[in-house]
Amino acid sequence: RVAATAVSMSDSEIPSGVALRLPPHSKKRLLRYGPVILWAALIFIFSSGLFSGSNTSTIVRPLVQWVFPSISEGGLAFVHGLIRKAGHFVEYAILAVLAARAFRTPARDFLRNHWFAVTLTFVAVYALSDEFHQSFVSSRTASIYDCLIDTAGGLVVLTVISYRYKRNRRAY
Repeated sequence: RVAATAVSMSDSEIPSGVALRLPPHSKKRLLRYGPVILWAALIFIFSSGLFSGSNTSTIVRPLVQWVFPSISEGGLAFVHGLIRKAGHFVEYAILAVLAARAFRTPARDFLRNHWFAVTLTFVAVYALSDEFHQSFVSSRTASIYDCLIDTAGGLVVLTVISYRYKRNRRAY
């Protein structure tokens, strides 16, 4: 009902700037969770056919051949696969950093106190959903091994964050 009222109101009836203003807690929430949502959307785009192995090989193969001119076809395929798997690891490590930042600072005690487990669960579930999405893209294949690599990327970076967080807390 409120939305219908706002739509039917003319510009002169809406106080200047009210529609664009967010309450302070909403701004903080947007700054906390916005980067997570944007990075998750970017991962979704990376899961499209545009970033399939055949498409990325047009960039990776010439680069690898330039660096290693005498590389065999098998070696080239191995390096290309390794770069793609490293991409999985890194993109989910970044997701974990952004999610940990969001989950370590909210007003909710549960998230703040259990940020490590909540973040790792989020990363693992998003990795599973990403592979599920890839199962519908004809030029991509879904793999549980990719989910494990994705989750490992999140786990490694969360372990480093947790260690540094605990070390810094002991210093004070």
